[in-house]
Amino acid sequence: MVPGKKIRVLVVDDSLLARSMITKGLSAHPRIEVVGFAINTLDAKRKIPALTPDVVTMDVEMPGQNGIEFLKEYLPANPVPVILVSSLNLKVFDALAAGAVDFVRKPTTEDTQAAFVTALAQKVLVASMSRVRVARPPAVSAAGAAAAAAAASASSPAGLLGNNPALNSVLIGLGASTGGTEATLEVMKRLPADIPPMVIVQHMPKGFTAMYANRLNNLCQMEVREAKNGDELRRGLALVAPADLQARIVRIGDKYTVSCTPGEKVSGHRPSVDALFQSISEVVRCKTVGIIMTGMGQDGAAGLLAMRRKGAYTIGQDQESSVVYGMPKVAHDIGAVCTQAPCEGVASVLLRHLKSL
Repeated sequence: MVPGKKIRVLVVDDSLLARSMITKGLSAHPRIEVVGFAINTLDAKRKIPALTPDVVTMDVEMPGQNGIEFLKEYLPANPVPVILVSSLNLKVFDALAAGAVDFVRKPTTEDTQAAFVTALAQKVLVASMSRVRVARPPAVSAAGAAAAAAAASASSPAGLLGNNPALNSVLIGLGASTGGTEATLEVMKRLPADIPPMVIVQHMPKGFTAMYANRLNNLCQMEVREAKNGDELRRGLALVAPADLQARIVRIGDKYTVSCTPGEKVSGHRPSVDALFQSISEVVRCKTVGIIMTGMGQDGAAGLLAMRRKGAYTIGQDQESSVVYGMPKVAHDIGAVCTQAPCEGVASVLLRHLKSL
């Protein structure tokens, strides 16, 4: 984006009420200009070339071709950043897999409209600087993906990690934001079922973290679920921090649990990657690994540096594969990252390190 130039936005939604709310809210932002609207995806296909928006906001469910079908068909040849405006719907993750940059939950009451507009405007600013991914081929079923992953693990050099007792005393933390839902999946689906315990912080709206954990659980070999306060960490289990709660590690004797509690935002977020990583650096006495993935801002960088200073092995996603090279860049620039890797290579770097223990 040219400094000082307003971000041009096209609003795509079949609801007149939603279009009006979004247009009015975004137009009030000093850095955003709403250049038009479309009532469905067919209308959007006509207007995007004519209006040349920098960012498109799009409803997922619309009459005719829905947002997911549009993304799969249109984005590969026309990589414009798209932000989904969605209800609490599992299909949002299919749309992210099809190439959408981010999503925001539609307000359920008038009382939540202001917060919605603020969140959407912030995501528009981030999306204008993001890298649009080309959609991958259609995913196989969850069962088919799990079977394929298991077969690949058994036949690949990675294999299963086995009974190495050293791996019973390892804890892994992973943090991500914009673009992170798919980036984290790319990492997790390449890991074996007996991975050391993991805790994942992914910035997303309330209500979506449980659905995201279920998606990972269906597509990956290890058990994945949304964390609950007091959950004990164990090998083969990955926990996703619940939205709107801070997740930290607590040590009880030689065991570790996760604390999920209300609290102030840390580095602008709740849950915060920094809060998780800082707690790992302070209380964990076993070997640790920290992974920081795509995302805007700097959440996680300071915490990852604290982990590294305590002897953790740290991995950062590289610039070329990041949707937004913000969080991993800050972490790299302050010396928090031991190794950088592309999204598809993070798992192999992690496994190589674990096998060296």
